[in-house]
Amino acid sequence: MTNDPHNQNPHNQGLANKPTHDHESAPEQEVISPRKAVIGVVLVAIVLGLLAGLGIWHRISDDRALAKTTDELAAPTVSVEQPKKGSPVDSFLLPGNVTAYVDSPIYARTTGYLTKWYFDIGARVKKGALLAEIASPEVDQQLAQAEADLHTSEANAANSQAQADRYTGLLKTNSVSAFDTENLVSQAKAQAAGVKSAQANVQRLHELQSFEKIYAPFDGVVTARAVDTGQLVDVGTGREMFHMQELNTLRVFVNVPQISTSDVKRGQKIDLTFVEHPNKAYLGTLVRTADAIDPASRTLLVEVDVDNRNGELLPGSLAQVHFKMPVPHTALIVPASALIFRKEGMRVGTVVNGNTAHLAKVRIGEDDGATVQIVDGLASTDQVIQDPPDSLIDGEKVQIVNPNAQPNSGGK
Repeated sequence: MTNDPHNQNPHNQGLANKPTHDHESAPEQEVISPRKAVIGVVLVAIVLGLLAGLGIWHRISDDRALAKTTDELAAPTVSVEQPKKGSPVDSFLLPGNVTAYVDSPIYARTTGYLTKWYFDIGARVKKGALLAEIASPEVDQQLAQAEADLHTSEANAANSQAQADRYTGLLKTNSVSAFDTENLVSQAKAQAAGVKSAQANVQRLHELQSFEKIYAPFDGVVTARAVDTGQLVDVGTGREMFHMQELNTLRVFVNVPQISTSDVKRGQKIDLTFVEHPNKAYLGTLVRTADAIDPASRTLLVEVDVDNRNGELLPGSLAQVHFKMPVPHTALIVPASALIFRKEGMRVGTVVNGNTAHLAKVRIGEDDGATVQIVDGLASTDQVIQDPPDSLIDGEKVQIVNPNAQPNSGGK
């Protein structure tokens, strides 16, 4: 068969138009291996983790900064100062009962009616001063009768003695009997004894009559008068007429606890204070002790005498007795405002580690109102908080400021 170029089969023509290189295929696509996929996922996870961690770190940092700022704002601001060294003196305070040096009620020694009194309460009298007079007519009559009886006894005794002397002389010449002489001598002795008895009765009634006048038994002050003119006064202690006290020296009685009795010595000088004299101290002397512990209270009764010639102090009042005892070490002086009173005991606020409050347990000595001595519980290098807040607790964070520093102004 001849090839006719004009008679070509379309199919053949299509075949003829195919590329001669029929063995070539489409372009190849890039294939990702499993290992690369895992690495990519890990990298993405790491990036996401870093981003999340960075956000958490920022949040924690912000929280810490906020907490720090809150703590700084909440921490109280305090000023501190080191304690000063002072004299080593310990002291303790006890109440004392003030009494007069001599305290005496005055009663009547005879019965009668009060005719006159001369001194009222508050009067200062000398020993022997006439306080009052009592009318006792019964005693006066008894005295008159006793004096008459005495005269009779003296006359009878003189007569008996004369007869005894005469018979004694006649007995020497045997003019009288010895029996009669002895009887007369015995009668003379009996009459003499009767005279002495009558004299004693007269003396007794004289003394009773002297009791009609009431005299001051010592120099002192009349603190009470319980009778008035015209009242009946009876013998005995049933009714007090006057009450007197000697006030030039006062006695102050104090019960010292057993633990402190070894420091109490006779002759020791003691300071006394009174609420009615807040700015003044009185010096007393410990003059005596009971030398025995009261088994009921376990205390030692001591007496402190104080001079009261100026009359400023009154018996019956309450005194604050300041006992001062030497201590074997140096005391430290702090302001009284630095003390913190807690139910656990006395405390002083200090600052440790630069910003931490510590409540130190202390024992105080002498207290003059403005400053106090700390005899135990503080060191001279401690930073003592001045005027600590009442809410201060142990371990609390504080901010220290310089109390002498001047605040900035003008933003400088």
